[in-house]
Amino acid sequence: MASSPSSLLSPTPKLHLIAPTPPRTPTPLSLNNPTPLSLLSLKNPNPTTANLSATSRRSLAISTISGILLSVAIPATSLAASDEEYVRETEDVINKVRNTINMEKGDPNVADAVAELREASNSWVAKYRREKELLGRSSFRDMYSVLNAVSGHYISFGPTAPIPAKRKARILEEMDTAEKALQRGR
Repeated sequence: MASSPSSLLSPTPKLHLIAPTPPRTPTPLSLNNPTPLSLLSLKNPNPTTANLSATSRRSLAISTISGILLSVAIPATSLAASDEEYVRETEDVINKVRNTINMEKGDPNVADAVAELREASNSWVAKYRREKELLGRSSFRDMYSVLNAVSGHYISFGPTAPIPAKRKARILEEMDTAEKALQRGR
């Protein structure tokens, strides 16, 4: 009798049947938990597709996270204000500061003018403080210093208190410097 091939005599591997799983609903991603555990689970009962499944799950997780980050991130060009807009709004704030600090002590409109100035300066600072291109400009630094000094005075002493002569002279000088820098594009 002829010998039979060895492959016929070896035991056959048992097949693992996997029950079909119901489709999953997508798990919403949050900033605290950016990747659901189901996407990162590397366990797979079928060893022949383990590498394929792990790779596709990883790539799915990476593409999902990157898609979310790209959709959440706002392009820098949409945040950056135009140079003309910065110059115009800075000149408006300079004029408001000049008009407000040059008002007479007994003027009944001082409190309203200070309130308008504080609103304008807060919006100017909030808009341009995060602009990296403007942080190095001398006009921005000088105006920021002016607004800080004026706001600090009115917060500390009240909206009707006149600014002392030395502080007023320094504020006016810094505003002149800021205006010159604006005209030169700095």
